[in-house]
Amino acid sequence: MNRLTTSEAGYDLARFPEDPRDPFRAWDAADAYLLQHLQEEAVDVSGNVVVVGDRWGALSTVLSGHRPVQISDSYLGQRATGANLERNGVPADAVRLLSPRDTPPDRVDVLLVRVPKSLAFLEDQLYRLAPFVHAGTVVIGTGMVKEIHTSTLNLFERIIGPTRTSLAVRKARLIHCTPDPALPRTPSPWPLRYELPADAGPAAGRTVTNHAGIFCADRLDIGTRFFLKHLPARTGPDRVVDLGCGNGVVGLAAALANPEATVTFVDESHQAVASAEETFRSNTGPGAEARFVVGDGLSGAEPGSADLVLNNPPFHSHQATTDATARTMFHGARHALRRGGELWVVANRHLGHHTTLRRVFGNCTTVAGDPKFVVLRAVKR
Repeated sequence: MNRLTTSEAGYDLARFPEDPRDPFRAWDAADAYLLQHLQEEAVDVSGNVVVVGDRWGALSTVLSGHRPVQISDSYLGQRATGANLERNGVPADAVRLLSPRDTPPDRVDVLLVRVPKSLAFLEDQLYRLAPFVHAGTVVIGTGMVKEIHTSTLNLFERIIGPTRTSLAVRKARLIHCTPDPALPRTPSPWPLRYELPADAGPAAGRTVTNHAGIFCADRLDIGTRFFLKHLPARTGPDRVVDLGCGNGVVGLAAALANPEATVTFVDESHQAVASAEETFRSNTGPGAEARFVVGDGLSGAEPGSADLVLNNPPFHSHQATTDATARTMFHGARHALRRGGELWVVANRHLGHHTTLRRVFGNCTTVAGDPKFVVLRAVKR
């Protein structure tokens, strides 16, 4: 836990799930810069305030007295917001939590945007919100200098209106945008769809749907491509989990290879789960069984509820490189698997996940590898 202090008060904040070993804060200089600007410039936040991309709820918690609407793609970010509100004695209903799949408020008077890592996701969100801003809307973006590029500013300029940036403070910068309701806009390009290549295993030739913000949204990423070539050949009524499913290509391939399987697609991203569901529904018959879950991995799964877990774990949390998410996924998989059940993981070779898997499962074998990737198998004993 760490404390964010403003000119008005102090707030105890933590990421979710809270881990005392986690070296990363729940806020950074970009959050602090935006809050400082709102206070020093006496920005009128008495109208409808919308906060987009608030990573761990720091902005929403500090602004909770103005009853903001938070739009976040992250389930963990939403849980962090709720926990931080409670931690600071703020009622849960002080902040209305929405995902990008929800309809935005019909009027936005103050729009605060934490610039995301994905430029595509920023584009999609600005397209979604542009119809609800007006000439008097205050639009301010914030991010670290390394997160704000000319392309970032061009998106605000093209979709919302004239844009300028602030001076940098503690390696953070603000984006000031003046809405132009008369600005002509082309239709949003999202979602994107493409056909899987011939070497995509059982899913070859199938069409994938990608909502904005999904990793490698315009093509099949090379790690997943390698995984698809080495998936286990299984038959029978398996209970399969595509853990951290992204657009659902891996789970789709498992379902196509074994029509008797029931596949559960799990991701902490609302956009990812929506992509996975559209990808699955458009490539399977009406009798195909699947579940689609937005959540914290397999933390809520029943013990022994899975026969096979397929996983391509991320190794970034926003801009930070960390194996914390992978470790959480591996422990969750072991909890959910029946005895004899298997976890199959594809990962960059240099990450050394085989060591973690041996600690968690007591065993790990290498199924396949090339100079960049390995496919690992761990069995619950």
